[in-house]
Amino acid sequence: MQRPVTGSAHERRQSGDRRVSADNPAIDTVIAARTRDLGGFEVARVLPSARRRMVGPFIFLDQIGPAEFLTGTGIDVRPHPHIGLSTLTYLYSGALMHRDSQGHAQVIRPGEVNWMTAGRGIAHSERSPEDARADAHDLFGLQFWVALPKDREETDPSFVHYSNDEVATVVGNGIDVTVVAGTLWGATSEVETVADLVFADIALDAGAEAPIDADHEERAVYVLSGRIVLAGSTFSAGELAVLAPGHATTVKAEEASRVALLGGPTADGPRHIWWNFVSSSKERIEDAKADWKAGRFPLVAGDESEFIPLPEQ
Repeated sequence: MQRPVTGSAHERRQSGDRRVSADNPAIDTVIAARTRDLGGFEVARVLPSARRRMVGPFIFLDQIGPAEFLTGTGIDVRPHPHIGLSTLTYLYSGALMHRDSQGHAQVIRPGEVNWMTAGRGIAHSERSPEDARADAHDLFGLQFWVALPKDREETDPSFVHYSNDEVATVVGNGIDVTVVAGTLWGATSEVETVADLVFADIALDAGAEAPIDADHEERAVYVLSGRIVLAGSTFSAGELAVLAPGHATTVKAEEASRVALLGGPTADGPRHIWWNFVSSSKERIEDAKADWKAGRFPLVAGDESEFIPLPEQ
């Protein structure tokens, strides 16, 4: 289980072998993604980190790929459970087939959004679609977990898919922005969220600049590609810069770059996270562990023959 961040603000600013100056009031924490090879593709874990558990309600962030698959191969994330969270999946390339225990089956493609709410409990799987496996293909995207507010942790599970016509866009001055969730610069996505959060996909030409307002209490910028200057400090691909509350700033691309902006209000209390379970209650997580081990979660429709066992530790 992850443990709370400890230490001074100065200590939390360390990232890998470099340190953001402690006299930079706009940067609170820097996190370097940890890459794991899952057999044929890489996942870069950004949140949670020893330096930072959450940014607003965002308690988990994985970068999937970029990965290339040969004909007949693909990603196969077998059925597994969740409680107490919503997942937000967004792709830059490739496709994923989502199936869950509520009976939903939906392919997600670039620019679209899968929003799944686990609530009191859901199981799902994510696999490369059969039509993608028929040829060589790639996959690149992000998946977030959003901790549900305490009064909605035991809500009914649900799933909603949004087309790329339902997100908002802002284009001009060397930037191309997709407001995936929430509101940014007056543009509002139609994706319904559990909090006043924002997630935006921002592509910048070399030399282009984009303002980062202080509209949300907690905010962070994750660099997917390229190299940027943020609040006077330079960041490269695989780094997450958590901004200090109340500080508006600007992101400038030193080269063609792509970043993700995320933010929202501070969570309404601490959260416990163990494997795929998130809750404000340790006891509730213990119950979920027992339920999955005993087979009390409903099966994933159309994907009933496999599952990921409960980890031993």
